[in-house]
Amino acid sequence: MASTETKSAAAVDDSHDLAGLEAGLDALETVHTGRPPLRQTLVQKVLPPVVAVVLVLVVWQALITFKVVDDPTKLPSPGDVWGEVEDAWLQGKLFGYIWTSVSRGLLGFLLALVIGTPLGLLVARVKFVRAAIGPVLSGLQSLPSVAWVPPAVIWLGLNSSMMYAVILLGAVPSIANGLVSGVDQVPPLFLRAGRTMGATGLRGTWHIVMPAALPGYLAGLKQGWAFSWRSLMAAEIIASSPDLGVGLGQLLENGRTASSMSMVFLAILLILIVGIAIDLLIFSPLERWVLRSRGLLVKS
Repeated sequence: MASTETKSAAAVDDSHDLAGLEAGLDALETVHTGRPPLRQTLVQKVLPPVVAVVLVLVVWQALITFKVVDDPTKLPSPGDVWGEVEDAWLQGKLFGYIWTSVSRGLLGFLLALVIGTPLGLLVARVKFVRAAIGPVLSGLQSLPSVAWVPPAVIWLGLNSSMMYAVILLGAVPSIANGLVSGVDQVPPLFLRAGRTMGATGLRGTWHIVMPAALPGYLAGLKQGWAFSWRSLMAAEIIASSPDLGVGLGQLLENGRTASSMSMVFLAILLILIVGIAIDLLIFSPLERWVLRSRGLLVKS
């Protein structure tokens, strides 16, 4: 009788433990879909970058005010740079500088995406191609983009084709290598399961390989955009022509030629702002979507 009661008590305890475990798992899997309060959004997402910008401006102005750097030809004041912004705005040139470079950079990146994606799949899936091209892609990725500008000018001349060629040579290896890295990290079990269900060839690539390799592919895309943007800036700085218009890189070179540090700082700030904006508007949402789809990011 005592043995029966003991077994019953143990069974009750086990059921309580199991219920507690299930409740804990349910709590972990609970996704709060409600939007966070406005105050929380401002404090967590808006306030930190605003504080960082204010601190940079305060330190920058302090260097001028306390004459740590008293030569305006070396370090202009924030007011001088803002005056340069106003002049470009009043002349109607500010958005022209930005659009000239952004349109080239995005179009060049899309072309690199179209070329780099199938190339990366080919290198990742065909051993002979990987042995032949893989080291070349890694070498091209480590080669500074500015090295391609002189030969591109000689081959294609001072035109937009030269700009896009430099962008492609800088971005395609990064995109392809990112996809190769993502494919290499796909668990073999996924591939075997896909073949069992009939997902072979292009169907297997589309439904199994690409979704599983998406995190590595996205990292390659981010790096590819960075290489695209830097390659374009190098091309605009070195190659100048009236037919090419004035982009941000050319604006930077014009400031150097005119010994105008306020113009140089304006170009640097615009280049930085465009890079941050592209990351916040395109790549950060994509990255959050990928993480959320894999259960690695939960809305709070």
